[in-house]
Amino acid sequence: MSQQSMIQRTRQPRSLVLLSTLAIGVLLVGCERKPTADAGAAATDGAAAAPTNRVDIGGAVRQNLGITFAKAEERNVARTLRIPGRFELLPTARREYRVAASGHVEILVEQYQHVQSGTPLYRIDAPRWRELQRELTESTSQIALAQASIDSIGPFMEAHEKHHSEIQKAIDLWTQRVSSLEELQSAGGARGEEVAQAKAALASARSDLAETLEKEAEIVARRTDASARFAAARARQASLIQSASSLTGLSQSELVAVANTQPAWQTLNTIEVRALAPGVVDDIHAVSGGFVDQNAAVLETVQPDRVRFRASALQSDLGKLADGLPATVVAPQGGTLENADTVTGALSLAPTADAERRTIELVLTPSPRTPVAAWARAGVSGFLEVIVKGREQPQLAIPLSCVARDGTKSVIFRRDPSDPDKAIRVEADLGVDDGRWIVIKSGVAEGDEIVLDGVYQLMVATSGSITKGGHFHPDGTFHED
Repeated sequence: MSQQSMIQRTRQPRSLVLLSTLAIGVLLVGCERKPTADAGAAATDGAAAAPTNRVDIGGAVRQNLGITFAKAEERNVARTLRIPGRFELLPTARREYRVAASGHVEILVEQYQHVQSGTPLYRIDAPRWRELQRELTESTSQIALAQASIDSIGPFMEAHEKHHSEIQKAIDLWTQRVSSLEELQSAGGARGEEVAQAKAALASARSDLAETLEKEAEIVARRTDASARFAAARARQASLIQSASSLTGLSQSELVAVANTQPAWQTLNTIEVRALAPGVVDDIHAVSGGFVDQNAAVLETVQPDRVRFRASALQSDLGKLADGLPATVVAPQGGTLENADTVTGALSLAPTADAERRTIELVLTPSPRTPVAAWARAGVSGFLEVIVKGREQPQLAIPLSCVARDGTKSVIFRRDPSDPDKAIRVEADLGVDDGRWIVIKSGVAEGDEIVLDGVYQLMVATSGSITKGGHFHPDGTFHED
């Protein structure tokens, strides 16, 4: 190995150290080197200058270092129980679509496509639908025939009633004639032959009346039979329409709606299944053109915003937990979800516990009236924060990520309320924490802005225990001392 290569390998660690401190971005000292003659004066001025706990964090520094702030706020840190868990879909969030009859299927949507209520999902050409159409046609014909029979009975009945009326008139006349002749005969003025003829005519009229009454009874029976057949055909058609509604997914009123003198069920060649609720197509179990059996699953849709959060708490915490406690789901720290919106709701305890793992399931179901945060999707992990039972009052707290360790000290940087371009280094007087928030006992007031992102760089820049080989300008450039 050449000497030059060894020198380069020796210089690499130092270069890495210098690059690793590039993120400090805080101007500690000036860049201009004074002449040797001014060195003594500078040393005299430096000895007279008092140390300060303020750091310049101008706009350029904040941008280059990515400095962000979090506000100190009142929180129930001592009473907050944080439990890891995950989101899962509600049982009602998933909807399965199956075919009601065997046939060839044609898929009309793509996987992960968003659909609304009424969106066509797939079509199926089912032989059972053809049979049902034939049965509906037969029932329609039976209804028409029964109705025709009922309609034709009316004129027959009307004609028989007229015939009945005429015969009754004839009977009345012959009855009077027979009575008159009998009176004359008893007086000696009428012959017996005339009386016999009148009685024969009366008997014939009464015989005609009996036949007429018999015909009328037959007509009434025919009308009753036709009405019964009409009612039976209507009932069968109603049952078939109901079956068709279950098979096609259309309402009964849609099936019987008439267009171009034909009902909709008669012009429907294939069954088109539509979405019953909005959602996202999750799984597709069939392929277009394939044959599917009756009750086979074709596809599934889910409503991704209908979720709940499930976590497992230790049985030892049961004394502090109860149904209805206020709870919040927060995203894991780090990454783009650190400052994401939280999900709130009421806590529910599972009715049974796990005896082997000695845990109990906790469930938080968001209120349906409140929109769920966009990051709350089934399978995403997070933390369930429960305000448990207790007497502790809320205390002033800051995010735990705002605290940096400088040797044995814990330090934070509070933004100067009178000068937003400066940060004040404060040795933190800390209390209990819940893994995400920590109580701060002094040095900070409610609403103060505390450096969150960039706190480590500021700690390095102001530390007296970390060796530094130079300083940085606000624009991020490094200058050796």
